[in-house]
Amino acid sequence: MISVEHLAKSFGSVHVLKDVNAEISKGEVISIIGPSGTGKSTFLRCLNLLDQPTGGHIVIDGQDILARGADVPALRRRMGMVFQSFNLFAHLTVMENLTIGPVKLLGRPLPEAKKSAMELLRTVGLTEKAHAFPDELSGGQKQRVAIARCLSMEPEIILFDEPTSALDPTMVSEVLAVIRKLAKQGMTMAIVTHEMDFARDVSSRVFYMDEGIIYEEGPSEVIFGNPVREKTRDFIGKVRSLGFHIGNGNYDLYEIHGKIAGFCEKHIVPSKTTTVAQLLTEELLTVHVAQPGPVDVDLSVHYSEKQAAVELRVVSSGPEGNPLITANVPDTLGLDLIRSFSKDIIYTREGGRNKLSVQLA
Repeated sequence: MISVEHLAKSFGSVHVLKDVNAEISKGEVISIIGPSGTGKSTFLRCLNLLDQPTGGHIVIDGQDILARGADVPALRRRMGMVFQSFNLFAHLTVMENLTIGPVKLLGRPLPEAKKSAMELLRTVGLTEKAHAFPDELSGGQKQRVAIARCLSMEPEIILFDEPTSALDPTMVSEVLAVIRKLAKQGMTMAIVTHEMDFARDVSSRVFYMDEGIIYEEGPSEVIFGNPVREKTRDFIGKVRSLGFHIGNGNYDLYEIHGKIAGFCEKHIVPSKTTTVAQLLTEELLTVHVAQPGPVDVDLSVHYSEKQAAVELRVVSSGPEGNPLITANVPDTLGLDLIRSFSKDIIYTREGGRNKLSVQLA
């Protein structure tokens, strides 16, 4: 149904979307997840041209809607959008919100539009609110009306931009229940969401966005169960991190230890684990600073809320080889400590740099 090729969007000198490529087939439910500020909402807004892309192609059923002469209004009518802020007309009743589009834009007779509106309100469980004004509704009810209004235009695909982010937690489930119902009915949907359990359950595929691209995509069971790329794993595992750059041998170890202690305290890491993290940080830095050549080391501490586990990662320049094997240190006590307090140690070579991932026991 939709093919996106090399989509780019910049706001001045800020490149929000860099090279987005994706395909969405009829009947699919695509959840779009990722950290804030990575272009998820911008991607949706570019799909229906609320934001004009600065490059690339968007092809809907063989028609490039960015091509000169494309009938953008006709194509846009096939694609509805539900916003996080509802965007209902405050001066109109619920019934009037649902009928104004079909009557004025689709040319439907008012009685027919009202009949369809009542059926849609029944779908979202709000028939008794037909003559209420938006200010008389709760946040969850407003969002359900917004979904019904979108459906009143008979779209072939619906774009949801964080539909529950403006709601109290108690109202989230009622909106997600309506979206689940639409998914079961075969509606094609693309949903930007931070509700991970919902995304896992409802999606046929998941896009993880980072660095202005679709960083990883796949079936929900793969993305949530066994993601391939590190940033995806960190996001899914609710990993929090603290980083340091070491550019010479005169680093302030006491400052590093203090920041690690504060980081661990913030995330309620046991004091014993905190001590081990500080100890292994000291030993890992000693090993890496002793390597030949200029000192260029990035050390980070990662805490996974999901697994309640701490991991140390060290990325360093230098010739290829595991620093724990090639280390030129006076004695092996530090190496023995690293191995004895680690559950797993993984060495990889990425981008011309050595990387060690040390999972604490």
